[in-house]
Amino acid sequence: MTGAPTGKTLITVAPTGAEASKEAVPNLPATLDELVATAKACEAAGAALIHVHIRDADARPTLDPGLLREAVAALRAETSLVVQLSTGGSVHDRYEDRLRVLDAGPDSCSLTMGTVNFGDEVFMNPWPFIVELYQQARDRRIVPEFELFDLGHIAALHRLLGTYGLPHGGAVHCDLVMGVPGGMPGTAAALVAAVQALPDAVTSWSATGVGRTTLPVALAALSAGGHLRVGMEDTLTFAKGRPVRDNAQLVSRAARLATIAQRPPMSPGEARSLLRMKECLV
Repeated sequence: MTGAPTGKTLITVAPTGAEASKEAVPNLPATLDELVATAKACEAAGAALIHVHIRDADARPTLDPGLLREAVAALRAETSLVVQLSTGGSVHDRYEDRLRVLDAGPDSCSLTMGTVNFGDEVFMNPWPFIVELYQQARDRRIVPEFELFDLGHIAALHRLLGTYGLPHGGAVHCDLVMGVPGGMPGTAAALVAAVQALPDAVTSWSATGVGRTTLPVALAALSAGGHLRVGMEDTLTFAKGRPVRDNAQLVSRAARLATIAQRPPMSPGEARSLLRMKECLV
């Protein structure tokens, strides 16, 4: 992996996801107003990038193109955050709908590098879909974030970059998604193994600890020079017996940990520079 570790920490917030229901988690941001309010609070708490899933009027996960465009426009109007749309959607979404996410024109998109068992479901990402999504993102000048759930996904990233070259802007940013039942465990040992296997072209990486692995993964990532992703998509428990109050609570804790590690949170402009986006507003 090339490039010196940054002196600051990119904090990504993933506020909603596609798994939890609004009925079970009433404080989950599901409407556009809730999403924007969450984004503003999380930016104030130290987040620089927001990873977005949206919900329909009944709070169900959707990839509706019009709602995606509205979300991107509203987040840009009300915050300075880097806006990243999920191209994963839910495990039931069709490939063509997931590709159409790019029509909303986000700054960044997620790009999962392989199929993975996702609890009781299967999150399908066959090689032809990966290549098509990668090439379309580059053509549209959208910066991908490569989601890596297992070491096999890292091998696929080697193959993708070796075959098709670098993404738009030339930065290669990865997120190690850890602790998903079916993926790599959320342990320091697994994180070290994953980081050591990353391609030399990788310029930055973050880590996501799902569920009870949130804190161990965050601490391991900071100690190894990585960045952080937190949010109610990934965990609904702040501590044993304590549900998460809101996403800003998770971002604030991540910001405190990063500051203790002497790598304070970076601004959205600094994040754009890190990711070599088309507009770098440092």
